[in-house]
Amino acid sequence: MQALDVQEQARLMMAAHGEKAIVQAAQNALRLEAEGREDEARDWRRIEAALALMAGPRAS
Repeated sequence: MQALDVQEQARLMMAAHGEKAIVQAAQNALRLEAEGREDEARDWRRIEAALALMAGPRAS
């Protein structure tokens, strides 16, 4: 997934899920990791990181 795609997906997730978007992205990554779909899980980890940056310093 390209960097612009990561940012776009993060923006869409934030619009759809608000503050819970980070949790949703992390859950998506965990599910994909459990299924052995490492490349897709890595994309979701990148989206999770982008969401954390968007949320600012209070998010963890």
